[in-house]
Amino acid sequence: MTTKFKTLEKILNSGDFTITAEISPPLSAGPTELEAKIDLLKGSVHAINITDNPGATAHISSLAGSVIVLNKGINPILQMTCRDRNRLAIQSELMGASALGIRNVLALSGDPIRVGNQPDAKAVFDINSKTLLSIIEDMNSKGQTMAGRELLTKAEFFPGAAAIVHDPEIDWDPKKLSNKAKAGAKFIQTQFCFDVELLTRYMDRIVASGLSEQLYFIVGIGPLRSEKSAKWMKDKLFGTVMPDNIVSRMAQAKDQVQEGIDICAELIDQFREIPGVHGVHLMAPRNLSAIARTVAKTGIKI
Repeated sequence: MTTKFKTLEKILNSGDFTITAEISPPLSAGPTELEAKIDLLKGSVHAINITDNPGATAHISSLAGSVIVLNKGINPILQMTCRDRNRLAIQSELMGASALGIRNVLALSGDPIRVGNQPDAKAVFDINSKTLLSIIEDMNSKGQTMAGRELLTKAEFFPGAAAIVHDPEIDWDPKKLSNKAKAGAKFIQTQFCFDVELLTRYMDRIVASGLSEQLYFIVGIGPLRSEKSAKWMKDKLFGTVMPDNIVSRMAQAKDQVQEGIDICAELIDQFREIPGVHGVHLMAPRNLSAIARTVAKTGIKI
């Protein structure tokens, strides 16, 4: 399958500041609802992640959703968790994704089953996300399956992994990120970070370690919808960096949706100046329409 758009890999390689966004696929057995969500983002982002049964609840598959994104003329990023598949299913799905023209894959562990609405489901975790990355690398470089069987056509995946931005301790060694790079990861998408100073300290260490030359860092952020959502993210959403001043600013705003857009656009502008940051990953649950307005406010052209 040929594409008319520049691939995510080429965009990042070119040095352009990259905008990705995330869609949680709907509870639907048809494409219409997902297509409507994609339309809200088209022209405002370089690539769209389709989450893989987020919150350990069943949705349209990430593979099917990624194909729908591709058919809309946008780079899809296939999210693949180790929670729901054994190694056979993972390899089969990767081969299928490649055959369908999907190149970008984000390797994840997956939310724990207990947070979902079917706690009796059995988590698989036959392999971990680092092993998933190594499977992708072998399909790319060796043209082999995990068992060493030859693929008739090699894969050409552009694999990524996830990270959490944090305030690094003096002796912090980004070993986990280094291991992901060694396993084949080419880009990193992070959890939400709304703290410029903390992100600067984190990226200073990433740059000093040399990892910013091995991995493209795409920092998670998004237009907040309300003070309530900011507080929930700060208190309940694992890995989120949400300073008190952001929550206060949302609380004081007369139009909280617009304030969320303004905050996000301002932070993106500041993130662009931080060495080692190659882009942002926009997440806006139940506020997807605000993403286009946010990107427009930054002046970034897609």
